[in-house]
Amino acid sequence: MTNNDILRRVRYTFDLNDKKMMKIFELAGATTTRATISDWLKQEEAEGYTNCPDVQLATFLNGFIVFKRGPSDQGVPTPESRLNNNIIFRKLKIALQLNSDQVLELLLLADFRLGKSELSAFFRKADHKHYRDCKDQVLRNFIFGMQQKYRPKIEGEDDEA
Repeated sequence: MTNNDILRRVRYTFDLNDKKMMKIFELAGATTTRATISDWLKQEEAEGYTNCPDVQLATFLNGFIVFKRGPSDQGVPTPESRLNNNIIFRKLKIALQLNSDQVLELLLLADFRLGKSELSAFFRKADHKHYRDCKDQVLRNFIFGMQQKYRPKIEGEDDEA
């Protein structure tokens, strides 16, 4: 999954308009323009499409944590300059205040089965012997499960994601 895909799917799942997206960036101590967000949200083939850099998605996800949970005593963390699926997965889990069972339930909503030990391997430090890279398929199914739970389908509504 690209950073742009993740940004689009989170926006759709939580019904975030441009103003809310800009506010989320502000909560992480960054500013961005409506035009920049619009360019990140465009489909790859569309004119004006630009890739969302890792540091910008990390900033958005840090702001999303503050948006969903409120400010932390420790402040907003510095955004990572390089992201991987494990970091993105962890940040979404933190923002939604999910425990392991709740994450597994979201994956089941996407008809994706995973064991607790497999799940915990994604959240370990990279140098731990049981650490495992989170593949696109797992992250995609987690986000789809989030969509199923947090944006219930309204009759007559087309799927965007």
